[in-house]
Amino acid sequence: VQLQASGGGLVQPGGSLTLSCRASGFTFSNYAMGWYRQAPGNQRELVAIMFNGGTTRYADSVKGRFTISRDSAKNTVYLQMSSLKPEDTAVYSCNALSSNRVYWGQGTQVTVSS
Repeated sequence: VQLQASGGGLVQPGGSLTLSCRASGFTFSNYAMGWYRQAPGNQRELVAIMFNGGTTRYADSVKGRFTISRDSAKNTVYLQMSSLKPEDTAVYSCNALSSNRVYWGQGTQVTVSS
């Protein structure tokens, strides 16, 4: 099983960034896919999740600014981030969740700074 996240980087406040997480080794369509983040000194928090039926949930802090989507043909989940703020700075990781399994990928650093 692999979850390979990419797309992180340095962006100015107010800017945009899109993260990608490519999955392999399991049946992508059977899993909910989520994005989490962890800033230094903070606990990991859920940013957004998309269930395999298409329902989405977002952290209050990112509602209206972030959008999660998935492409089953590419086994990839995306996180489109806009109007980025310095407090969005963190390591972002994706995970795959089913009723009895959870898989985690490595993180990608997002830094929002001028």
